[in-house]
Amino acid sequence: MKLFLVSILLFISTNYLFAQNQLTLDQAIRIAIQKNSGLMTQENELASGESGVTAAYGNFLPSLGLNGGWLWNRSDQSARTTVEDGANREVAPGYSESRQYSVGANSNLVLFDGLSNFANLSRSKNNVEAIKLSIEAKKQEVVFQTISLYYAITESYQLLKVRDEDVKQQQKNLETITERNRLGSVTMADVYQQQVQLGNAELEVIRANNSLETAKSNLLYYLGLDVLEDYTYSKYLTDRELAILAEEIDTDYNRLNELIVQALENRSDYKAQKLTLSSLYDNLTIARSGHLPSLVGYIDYGARANTLPEIFDSRNLSVGLNLNIPLFSGFSVDNAVQIAEVNAMNYEIELKDSERFIKQNLQKSFLDIDAAKKGLVVTEKNVKAAEENLKIEQEKYNLGAGKLLDVLIANTAYQNAQTNYINAQFFYIQKSEELQYNLGVLDYLKYE
Repeated sequence: MKLFLVSILLFISTNYLFAQNQLTLDQAIRIAIQKNSGLMTQENELASGESGVTAAYGNFLPSLGLNGGWLWNRSDQSARTTVEDGANREVAPGYSESRQYSVGANSNLVLFDGLSNFANLSRSKNNVEAIKLSIEAKKQEVVFQTISLYYAITESYQLLKVRDEDVKQQQKNLETITERNRLGSVTMADVYQQQVQLGNAELEVIRANNSLETAKSNLLYYLGLDVLEDYTYSKYLTDRELAILAEEIDTDYNRLNELIVQALENRSDYKAQKLTLSSLYDNLTIARSGHLPSLVGYIDYGARANTLPEIFDSRNLSVGLNLNIPLFSGFSVDNAVQIAEVNAMNYEIELKDSERFIKQNLQKSFLDIDAAKKGLVVTEKNVKAAEENLKIEQEKYNLGAGKLLDVLIANTAYQNAQTNYINAQFFYIQKSEELQYNLGVLDYLKYE
């Protein structure tokens, strides 16, 4: 009974460890969103931006301050002679002390500052919304990059599988040719050629395996994990990839303008840039407020006495307005306005560049999708044709009617066809995801 329980515990522990080391695409995306340093930085900036909005609202509220004071003074006097009524009088040395207590309160309220407060509030709100949109855009970027890196691993597994199968086939062919050479039906040159072919196949396995390990390392590095840690990955096309391959994407070029409009409406990074431009124009309003008068209302209340119990016997209350009209500031305001105008105009240029960049990337993705769709069909047919040709050449060689060189050429063509087909599959899958990313509709919410 104890042995049975121990076996069960070992089985559960083994499965738990295996599950811990397994890394699916969804798990990788969740880890990337949680650990991406760029995202963490932007989330910290969001907290700072929200604090800025609170401070901007505070500028519309009156300030309030309290003050209190205590003063003690002692004056020592030496002996001296004074003249009173024409006669000298000696004054003995002595000292005098005094104490003074004071309390007060004051409040200021900005009634008008050239609309600077309103512009500052607008700028703060725009900055917060821009950061939120930038975080959304960054999450979509992280999802897309993680998908691309994970697909590179799956693709490498597929290519490695092709190379492994080729080694097995070449080993089988070598055994067959060696036996036929022993029987005298083929020359030793064929054996040597097949040995070279097997060696080349084994070399391709090494290269494919190195590519696989590099792909794994790239993903783990991006996720912030230990690149030497051993994880298991999906070696085959998942339901997600199969669904993309089965999906019929409309690649009618006339739809491009429609997709561009959709992208400009959905792209979070583009919308964030538009809000940043609005903030720069708010900076211009703030700079121009330096030319306008400011009006501040104030209230001061104070009490003062020589003894603490009498402190509120003497009080003072004052209410007033301060109007400040700037006449000359040494051109500093003009300089600030000029800088704000240049910053806004330069960012307008950047925004237009971003719009053109989005259009260009979307156009490229659209054309790549169309080419990838056709490439899938062509490469799949090439695999079938190359496989059939290899069978024919192999059969001819087995019957003594063909040359080994023809078999080797046909085998190389078959390997290339398989490789091209796998590459075409993942190229189509990646371009489909890239199209969603460029449209700004790549889903990231389900991974949070």
